[in-house]
Amino acid sequence: MTKKFKVGILGATGMVGQRFIQLLEDHPQFEITALAASDRSQGKSFEEACTWRLAGEMPAFVKSMTVEAPQPPLHCDLIFSSLPGDIARESEGAFAHAGFPVISNSSAFRMDSDVPLLIPEVNPEHIALLAVQRKNYAGQQGYVVTNPNCSTIMLALALAPLQAKFGVSSVVATTMQALSGAGYPGVASLAINDNVLPFIDGEEEKIEQETLKILGRLHDDTIDKAAMNVSAQCNRVNVSDGHMAAVRVKLVKAATIDEVREALASFIGLPQERRFHSAPERPIIMREELDRPQPRLDRDAGKGMSVTIGRLQTDNVLDYRFVALSHNTIRGAAGAAILNAELLVATGTLT
Repeated sequence: MTKKFKVGILGATGMVGQRFIQLLEDHPQFEITALAASDRSQGKSFEEACTWRLAGEMPAFVKSMTVEAPQPPLHCDLIFSSLPGDIARESEGAFAHAGFPVISNSSAFRMDSDVPLLIPEVNPEHIALLAVQRKNYAGQQGYVVTNPNCSTIMLALALAPLQAKFGVSSVVATTMQALSGAGYPGVASLAINDNVLPFIDGEEEKIEQETLKILGRLHDDTIDKAAMNVSAQCNRVNVSDGHMAAVRVKLVKAATIDEVREALASFIGLPQERRFHSAPERPIIMREELDRPQPRLDRDAGKGMSVTIGRLQTDNVLDYRFVALSHNTIRGAAGAAILNAELLVATGTLT
């Protein structure tokens, strides 16, 4: 019988916290035993504390659970965190110090040199940074593993097969990001209706910096960042779920458009080889239609865990261009963290 790990969720009442609950409801390896959130929710039942915002009903098994403070101890084996960045570092660090593995969706620890920033199909070997983390935090019994920013995951997954086969020297990405990425209530309706907002605080920097770490090589207990230039511009658009990016790339090695298409379409990683529960059969789905991908039609591909790429063309400035799309609260957040936890189990890091 497969061992089930007891899970605590920090930030459980928020949009990503709710997505964690939804995705973990019937998970064969994890069961939710603790929920934590802000002061105003603590001491209440989850049903009282949380207004359920996702499609379908609130799962019955969490309704009567009492919401606790996001600080140790909690009755669980590991922590999934979706805390806001301004409080995540202190809380997640406290859980790691107290002996809990922390799989974080927050930005707080992502760029720390000893913290793995993982996409299991792309850089599972970066788990080795946990040995460095243990050395740096003498006496700390737990650890912190992070998943990237929601748009970074989409971009890095699309670049990974190109980087592996041809090398990538330059990337320009313009994102069109969904409203759910701002949480709830998020962007005021009068600001976004009939409008596009050409600024998302900190987003461009995250994409540019995180992509280089993810696609970098592990060398002598450090990550040598990928030798490419990444430029990002980020926009908020009036779409409920599904981040999109218009991407242009310059390759190191010349490749035909058919070779590029094949590299993208055939890409798989360790989660597909080992058949992780949350892994899509195809992490990248190629579309040939002139008007795809579209958020409404393609965000749920691979149960929300696949990146859909279309509009692959030669480019007049760089080498190639394409449009990528992924579900920002599944592949871009909760689903990414759960896949990371499955990677920790598969590699014997979480036992």
